[in-house]
Amino acid sequence: MSLPPLVEPASELTVDEVRRYSRHLIIPDVGMDGQKRLKNAKVLCVGAGGLGSPTLMYLAAAGVGTLGIIEFDEVDESNLQRQVIHSQADIGRPKAESARDTVLGINPYVKVNLHTERLDSSNVMEIFAEYDLIVDGTDNFATRYLVNDACVLLKKPYVWGSIYRFDGQASVFWSEHGPCYRCLYPEPPPPGMVPSCAEGGVLGVLCASIGSIQTTEAIKLLAGIGEPLLGRLMIYDALEMNYRQVKVRKDPECAVCGKNPTVTELIDYEAFCGVVSDEAQQAAMGSTITPQQLKEWIDEGENIDIIDVREPNEYEIVSIPGARLIPKNEFLMGNALGELSQDKRIVLHCKTGVRSAEVLAVLKNAGFSDAVHVGGGVVGWVTQIEPEKPVY
Repeated sequence: MSLPPLVEPASELTVDEVRRYSRHLIIPDVGMDGQKRLKNAKVLCVGAGGLGSPTLMYLAAAGVGTLGIIEFDEVDESNLQRQVIHSQADIGRPKAESARDTVLGINPYVKVNLHTERLDSSNVMEIFAEYDLIVDGTDNFATRYLVNDACVLLKKPYVWGSIYRFDGQASVFWSEHGPCYRCLYPEPPPPGMVPSCAEGGVLGVLCASIGSIQTTEAIKLLAGIGEPLLGRLMIYDALEMNYRQVKVRKDPECAVCGKNPTVTELIDYEAFCGVVSDEAQQAAMGSTITPQQLKEWIDEGENIDIIDVREPNEYEIVSIPGARLIPKNEFLMGNALGELSQDKRIVLHCKTGVRSAEVLAVLKNAGFSDAVHVGGGVVGWVTQIEPEKPVY
């Protein structure tokens, strides 16, 4: 459905701005009025990573007057495959500062606000209150639910996107006019069930496809043009080059935007989403070793069986000497238990320790009481033991 413009138009465009935005001004649906609304708009982008990169760059190019960037991370070399707002020279810099410099290089007429703290329940309401529209480019469920609930409570619209490997999704959520994120996903998936991009990977250019959709939706909402993706979920399959849509209806029983909401204030979203399951946390207590301990066991010839629970393509990039590969899913399906040594102590590891903790819980329940996992995983091993190896 069509919606009224989200912001009022600015008083005027300068001569330089008219020249800059001329290709917008000659579009009847945008025109002078629409461009003035963009100039007067304040948009916050949550994250300056894969989705945040094209979103921020094109919002700046489009002439959005004020852009907020909330990002606490630093630029890593592995980001450059998809996070095109950053460059080789930015490695080690705060992402927020790198993104700001790129934005101002594209359009010096844009005002950029930096929020370099981690977004959480203690600061989200104050930060979001400054902006007309939120664009969510995060890659974890805890932040997605936090963004959604804050937007519902503040009655603000937000544009959401998600990417994984070759697949992407995008939609607009605005509880004042349609569904919210919880109407689509009432509860997060079980911990460890859905791998992150860091675990499963993402085709870099997919960020541009979904990020451009998010930017388009933001411009439409701000200027009051077209039919926004409100109540529709856009699903993109890059391998098949196929877009399809799914209707999303407002859930009258939604916990946050329904008729009788049970979530009336912000909650502990890390606990709600459970980065690691309770079983995994309990299994890891007293059964977690450091990379240095594993190195000592290897050097001393301890009777151990080192199991890498990552995926084969991760194993090809870097591995711990002597480790053999049995992907996590093989344990969850029960296929891998027969491959384990009965006369050796099992040592599990993954990239950072999350997946191996989940597998450790499976082994403990199967009777492997002395099994352990490596806290920090391969990343910890490379950092502490073999720094010449790559970290992905």
